[in-house]
Amino acid sequence: MMYTRESAEVFGIRLLGWLAGNEELLPVFLGATGAAESDLRAGATDPVFLGSVMDFVMMDDTWVVQACDTLGVGYESVMRARQVLPGGEEVNWT
Repeated sequence: MMYTRESAEVFGIRLLGWLAGNEELLPVFLGATGAAESDLRAGATDPVFLGSVMDFVMMDDTWVVQACDTLGVGYESVMRARQVLPGGEEVNWT
């Protein structure tokens, strides 16, 4: 699936919902980002925050598989949506 900015943000909100409902992983995310649980609602409207959620989930293939299986999307969805949001552009170092 190709993502537009809007559809990537919607996917990011769905992914954030999955993360917020994951009692084991949410504290890891909060600790790694310095965010508080109260920041999650505001973050749902911030494309940069949603990108950070995607970056976090992509740190571990197991998390990607769990999230995508739960959300009913392909495993490449997190990466494809991330590329559309701010900071997700593909970097070419050469």
